[in-house]
Amino acid sequence: MKLVQKQLLRGMREFEIIDTTVNSRIKTLLKEQKLTVELSMINPEPVLNGALLEFHSRVKCDPLLSLLIDKPNSQEFNAFVEELKQRARQEYNAFAGLRAGSLPAGMAANVFEEPPEFDEPGQNQKAKTVKPINVESIDISLQMLQQYLDAEEIKPFLSALEALKAEPENEAYFRHLVTAFDELGPQQGAVLTYAPYVNILMSDDPFERK
Repeated sequence: MKLVQKQLLRGMREFEIIDTTVNSRIKTLLKEQKLTVELSMINPEPVLNGALLEFHSRVKCDPLLSLLIDKPNSQEFNAFVEELKQRARQEYNAFAGLRAGSLPAGMAANVFEEPPEFDEPGQNQKAKTVKPINVESIDISLQMLQQYLDAEEIKPFLSALEALKAEPENEAYFRHLVTAFDELGPQQGAVLTYAPYVNILMSDDPFERK
């Protein structure tokens, strides 16, 4: 499904839903910007911002998609928005379902039904997760980020991700990852594009962060 929007001062905006992604292209007189976003990372509830309808990630970051309201007409616009919202919900549910009973062999070892128990008070212990963290998915995320993004620009986040991979039950390492992600700024969208598991990890906080 495709939506093409044109406006004199804002240039052209083109959005197309293809399989599990949505491609966007924004072209003005000065520049052209292209972005591919995984549907599973999109919050299906958009935000109204003046003349724009913005779709954000399921975690805190800048808008992933910004659509001109009622362009090229209200019928095409509303049809595309509804399709985008529906597909975002479907893909998120499908992706999240991989963590519960439908994981491929080799990944199932990272899943358990009951949360691990804490050690007795007074013992030398590390905080344990309430929900499981998939180490293999973290490893895949690291590989994708190192391959497609500038590792130096996101080095603190990569280091935090490496630490959590080594000790997935360490709450302090998860908190450090959250802080590193918050400090990525505009890079958050790129990180979530190439590492969708980070989106799942942040939106379904295993430590129930406030």
